[in-house]
This record gives sequence, C-alpha cells and structure tokens, in this order.
Amino acid sequence: MLPRRLKTMAGFTPVFRLALLGLGLALASPAMAQPESREGIALQNQILDLRRELDALRRGGAMPAPSAPSRGSTASGDLVQQLLARVQELEEENRRLRGRADVADNNERQMRAEVEKLRGDLDFRLQALEKGAGRPATTRPPQPGPAAQTPPAPANPAPSNAPRTAERAIADGQAALARRDFPVAEAAAREAIRARPGARAQDASLLLADALMGKRDFQNAALAYDEAYNRSRQGARAPEAMIGLANAFQGFGARREACETLNNLRSNFPNLSGPQAQRATESRRRAQCQ
Repeated sequence: MLPRRLKTMAGFTPVFRLALLGLGLALASPAMAQPESREGIALQNQILDLRRELDALRRGGAMPAPSAPSRGSTASGDLVQQLLARVQELEEENRRLRGRADVADNNERQMRAEVEKLRGDLDFRLQALEKGAGRPATTRPPQPGPAAQTPPAPANPAPSNAPRTAERAIADGQAALARRDFPVAEAAAREAIRARPGARAQDASLLLADALMGKRDFQNAALAYDEAYNRSRQGARAPEAMIGLANAFQGFGARREACETLNNLRSNFPNLSGPQAQRATESRRRAQCQ
C-alpha cells in the first residue's frame, strides 16, 4: 500500500516529499523504541518535528487545495491522513513507554530505600559493638581448682528472700545455662551485672551472651560477647568471648565480620590450643573463611 501511494509524490514539492520520506523512515523501525527515558524523549521530539513540518506545509500552501480535488490530490490527502494517524499511534506508544519507565523508576527508588534502611541498621549494630573499644582491661582472678573444698554452710543461713550476691547469681545462671534454661540464665546474668560484680564482670557478661545465644537473639548476643571481650582483652576467657562473637555474627548473616573476628583471634592468641582452638576452627569452617 505505502509504495504504490508514494508513486503519487512525484508532483509534490521537494520539501513535502522530504517530510514524507523522513516520516516513512521513522515508521520503518518502530521496534527500536525502548522504555528508556532518553529514547522516549527523542521519539517524542521526532513526532513534534513531523507535526510542525506538516502544519507548515499546510499553512504554506505546498499541499494541493481541497477546492480543486483531483486524483493526485485525493491520493495525497489519504496518505497524509494515514501519516497523521500513524503519528498519533506513535504518540500513544510513546506515552506507554514513558509510563513503563516511570513504573521501573518507582520500583528502583523503593529498592534503594530498602537497601539504605538495611545498611543503616547494620551500621547501627556495628557502632554499638565498637562502643567498648577504649575500656581498660581488667585481670580475671584465678579460678579454684577441682580439688578446692566447698566452704561449709553458715550456721544461720540468710532468709530465702534475701537478694543474691553477684557471685551467687553467676553460679545460679551457669547452672541454668547447663540445663538449657536460657531465660533463667539471662535473668541471673543481668542481676549479677546490676550488682557490679567487679572482677567477675567478664564472667557475668559471658553468661549473658551465652544465654542470649541460646535464645537465638544473635544481635544482642554479639553485643554481650563484645562487652565481655573488652572487659579483659588478655584474660583467660577473652578467646572464648571472641569465638562467641564470631558465632553470633554468623547467626544474623554477617559472615565477613565473623571472619575478621576470627582473624583477630588468630593474631592476638597465636598459641591457642585445646577445646578453644577446636571451636575456632569449626567456626572458621562454618563461616567459610579464607
């Protein structure tokens, strides 16, 4: 249809033929339109240019007047109507493409907002873990050996409703932890920490961290392990606190931080052996550390 009608262009002015040829080239490749904003704007600009050229040709009298219809003018009028209809179709296609681009931009903004929220949450947690970096180290007192004798019970025991000492709270919490009663162990640890246990502060913090780890509250467990490590960075239980911190990191998906913690453990305690060394090796394997 289009080639046969183009044969009637022989009697038209060169400007009109050039405008029709440009529009035909624009119509020859509609599949090249993509939903990107720049291409959509370029398509819209082409449509506006063609419409301006057609209007200018009409106003300038380059087209045959409708008062003197002829076979050529009727054919050219039909062609112009078809071209104008095609221009309208291109405009509608351009609107659809821009609508799809707007939807894609909105989805991208929502995804970026979610990523920024997650990044902010992680930064908050990491800053909380770094709060105790400047605290002075304390020395853990020597623990009684297996042959130590249990002191005899006092003649007049304290009433059952008397508050527990920090030492007693830690002992009760460790017993609860051994039977996997994590809420009771957590309550005892917090009670011991509130009582200012002094030299047993690291033991109280580790008890709290182990109880939270048992409850699968990994993020708060990581905070407690970091607190326990900073209370005595060179103490006998410092490697235990670092291994627990690495395992807590793995619990909420921070595998890179877990490997960094285990690398620091290896640097700070190169001669680690026994059960602690085995726990560190197992933690590295789970975290897939290099």
